[in-house]
Amino acid sequence: MLPGIKAVHHIAIICSDYNRSKDFYTRVLGFSIVREVYREERRSYKLDLAIGDQYVIELFSFPDPPARPSRPEACGLRHLAFAVDDLEKSVEVLITAGVRTEPIRVDEFTGKRFTFFTDPDGLPLELYEG
Repeated sequence: MLPGIKAVHHIAIICSDYNRSKDFYTRVLGFSIVREVYREERRSYKLDLAIGDQYVIELFSFPDPPARPSRPEACGLRHLAFAVDDLEKSVEVLITAGVRTEPIRVDEFTGKRFTFFTDPDGLPLELYEG
């Protein structure tokens, strides 16, 4: 292990429509805004988001970002998973907000339940119960 690594500090996501993604991550998923800045020289927003008291996501906007393949099984980041206590309740909130989810499955190794959905740009996201 690299000396000094103790945790994941944050995940950076580049979105195609800043306002749509900001709404999704704050209103639908419920992340709180830590800081929001507009960087004029880059024509780019940077939105720092937190789950509870833990800062976890940097949401960026850039003019005309290139598309990144995400399915099926493209090389690179496969998905981002969030731990939840009540999977059905979380899925119900997503569906009410107009977000489609895959059927709930069971992890064959842990016995834990999970499902997948996507953010507005098609980034695969997972809810993992437990």
